Amino acid sequence: MEKQLKADVRGLLGRLPMFAAVDGEALDRIAASVTEHRLARGDVLFRQNSPCTGFYVVVHGQMKLAVTAPNGNEKVLEIIPAHMSFGEAVMFLGRPFPVTAEALTDSLILGVPRDPVQDLIDSDKLFARKMLAGLSLRLHSLVKDVEGYALRSSTQRLIGYLLREAGDDAADPVEIDLPTSKQVLASRLSVTPETFSRILHNLSADGLVEVDGKTIRVANLARLRDHEA
Repeated sequence: MEKQLKADVRGLLGRLPMFAAVDGEALDRIAASVTEHRLARGDVLFRQNSPCTGFYVVVHGQMKLAVTAPNGNEKVLEIIPAHMSFGEAVMFLGRPFPVTAEALTDSLILGVPRDPVQDLIDSDKLFARKMLAGLSLRLHSLVKDVEGYALRSSTQRLIGYLLREAGDDAADPVEIDLPTSKQVLASRLSVTPETFSRILHNLSADGLVEVDGKTIRVANLARLRDHEA
């Protein structure tokens, strides 16, 4: 699936938060080294234990990062939406990818190699700070996940996910479009698909949500928050 670039890579990079303040000459150097990956749904960008030579940015589409146990069971660790990056931490460690990256929808991914990024970090403090901020947010999110798995029930995890998807500024009523299949989301929340469906059924029976395929309607966000507590 890897191809030489055909898209306006410089323009695509320049619109991403990480590269927004990078000067034109440095952005040209990065763009010249970037590879383009056009993936159909289900295509694999890289597999667990593949060598890591850089990181990736989702221009459009959605990627799933998952690990596979020896028994074949899959655990979804992250769902990466458009305009987010992944793989930076592994790139700096010089280790293989610990996850498999698979497209959940048709996606355009930019691969950014290690060497020009390290040169940019050495010369551009603002870029270095933005990359550190991105890695710190990723670490914070993972810590929150671990906390949630250890201290919260399956129902609380699902409600917490719905509230995050709704957003802090959402007003009643709100519709939440699930970004991917319930099976993938169940793995992301460390519940079985059957448990995921049962929780949605129970929330619906309690009048807290209405389920219409992949659309979840919440009439009263405050009631849902109270149920989470």
